[in-house]
Amino acid sequence: MRICIICEGCYPYVPGGVSSWIQMLCNHFSDIEFVIWAIATNKKEMSEYKYKVPDNVKEISTIYLGEEQFSHKYKKVSLSIDEKETLKNLVIGAANEIDWEKTLKFMKRHRKNLTEILMSEAFYEICLEEYQRQQSKKIFQHFLWNIRGMYFPLMHILSEDIPKADIYHCVSTGYAGILGSCASYITNNPLLISEHGIYTREREEDIIRSNWVEGDFKELWIEFFKKLSYIAYNQATNVTSLFEVNKMLQIELGCPEEKVCIIPNGINPEEFLKLKSFNKLDSNKFNIAAVLREVPIKDVKTMILAFDIVKERVPEAKLYLMGNREENPEYYEECRKMIEDLNIDDIEFLGQVNVKEYLPEINLLLLSSISEGQPLAILEAMAAGIPVVSTNVGDCKGLLEGEEEDNLGRAGIITPVMNSEAMAEAIIYCIRHPKERKRMGVVGQKRVETYYRKDAFLKEYSKMYEKLGGGHKWQE
Repeated sequence: MRICIICEGCYPYVPGGVSSWIQMLCNHFSDIEFVIWAIATNKKEMSEYKYKVPDNVKEISTIYLGEEQFSHKYKKVSLSIDEKETLKNLVIGAANEIDWEKTLKFMKRHRKNLTEILMSEAFYEICLEEYQRQQSKKIFQHFLWNIRGMYFPLMHILSEDIPKADIYHCVSTGYAGILGSCASYITNNPLLISEHGIYTREREEDIIRSNWVEGDFKELWIEFFKKLSYIAYNQATNVTSLFEVNKMLQIELGCPEEKVCIIPNGINPEEFLKLKSFNKLDSNKFNIAAVLREVPIKDVKTMILAFDIVKERVPEAKLYLMGNREENPEYYEECRKMIEDLNIDDIEFLGQVNVKEYLPEINLLLLSSISEGQPLAILEAMAAGIPVVSTNVGDCKGLLEGEEEDNLGRAGIITPVMNSEAMAEAIIYCIRHPKERKRMGVVGQKRVETYYRKDAFLKEYSKMYEKLGGGHKWQE
């Protein structure tokens, strides 16, 4: 059996939860051939593999969206009536009305002159028609260039050659979902989508906070990403979610309910029971850690503000930030400057480290994200008996407080998003109540052992692959 995993902005170039998840799948299913189809920004930032690629990963193909520059030098292109209609259906047609056979043939035919298509009179007229239909009060030229900005990377993706596989497995919707949908459509092979966060919601949050999209056009971009997700959900054979709330969001965004099932993340709890101490941290401090990518969606700034409050009342506290800081150097520098401006002592950036070597000396884990799925960092902390203070995002509340059938108790404290005062109070409570802290650690270990085992998670994917692939082996 050969499986093509399609991912955006992660494996094998960016360390993180989703990348580690992909690595775990490939390592475990050693009898399956994997192909990785990665979507990345540009070669300068994403060319070095951050993972040791398993032997059963036979190929890694990368689409660099940032490398394809929109050229202002172009030749006039003439489109047939049929081509104009195909282009119109793609750009302003409903997601369920796109003729994919015609669209993909059109993109392959014009793959070397995408700029010409977007600068053509036909594309201009399509956008003008949509502008008038919306009775828009926006400046038309701005409207036109936003539409061009949306469809340039999409058209680039639609013109790509498809890797051969028995199953196409996307780890998000968005551009990865569109690639998977095209591959599934062309080959008539199954498409599996496994969402960790909800891609559409994450892009919506990015767009709302962004400066690169003018305020008047934010809704236009949000609807574009909703359209991409709708297409992927409806082409998919099966869709998985990590927990119930995300499943309901997928259905709300257009995924047929009968396609969705829940497969939670899992870890091997035995690996965390008797970890060796490497004496990496200051034993005279109350050691607080965050395992994260230092990017805006992790909201490191709220964490810093919370720790500033904590330090005023608990001088022995120390915060360690562990994880990739190369993905967004500007944000990393903003965080460093914030620490300097606030004159906060005892915050240390450790970068990418082997977290297991630090867990025995960590007293408390922090998570301040504004969007998450089901964080592996929390599961690993729980397995190691470490209580957690986390924002109320994704399934963090379910992990720390349990789902409906779970009466084990709480393994940490949930706080509102972007509320440094509430996070600080939760941290101080944990510091000042060592017995409760220990009890929360025990609850976390029991919850992981009961509900979030790696072997159970892998068993579900084994059954899914067997069902979709029909149990047959790949043959050239």
